[in-house]
Amino acid sequence: MDRRHILKGAIGLGMLALPGLLRAHGAEALPERFLPREVDVATGLTPGEIHVMPDEFALYWTLPGSRAIRYSVGIGRNDLYHAGSYVVGAKKEWPSWKPTPAMIKREPEKYEKYAEEGMPGGIDNPLGARALYLFVNGRDTYLRIHGTNAPSTIGRAVSNGCARLINEHMIELYEKVPVGTKVFLYPKAGNPYRPDAHGMDHHG
Repeated sequence: MDRRHILKGAIGLGMLALPGLLRAHGAEALPERFLPREVDVATGLTPGEIHVMPDEFALYWTLPGSRAIRYSVGIGRNDLYHAGSYVVGAKKEWPSWKPTPAMIKREPEKYEKYAEEGMPGGIDNPLGARALYLFVNGRDTYLRIHGTNAPSTIGRAVSNGCARLINEHMIELYEKVPVGTKVFLYPKAGNPYRPDAHGMDHHG
């Protein structure tokens, strides 16, 4: 599937109404171009899959009839984004979070304080309101698709390897996606597909 041709056109989608605590950090702060919309996609895509296009900062949830819902996302920065094929191995609401050893090594001043106890779930947790856990061959890769209360990070390469949606959009996606869903993270422009890159030590 050529990532340059997945998108054909778009129409607007209504926003999901959620409590004010989420709205204060979410959709109302996003430019209109970042709001979800239903779009035409190339034929041949199986309904019920997730396709992340990093150069578009877009996540597509595929529907029947060569349609999809397009969500805007933030993605992994620099070499922390790892293209590949994954499966949703677990789902969690208001997940707890603990930085990985690699994160602590990269930025000890930011993450070392959470090394032992981690952070309980909540509005300030880096994984946000919901998280999808990406697995390969039954093994957790530490890559996530998750929520965030920082709308300024949408449309940017800022994370430690994961794809993030604002919490309202993540809650909406979470309700659609069952465990076992296939997830495809497409390569960034100029970067090769690296099937051996699974299992990297990332969160957030």
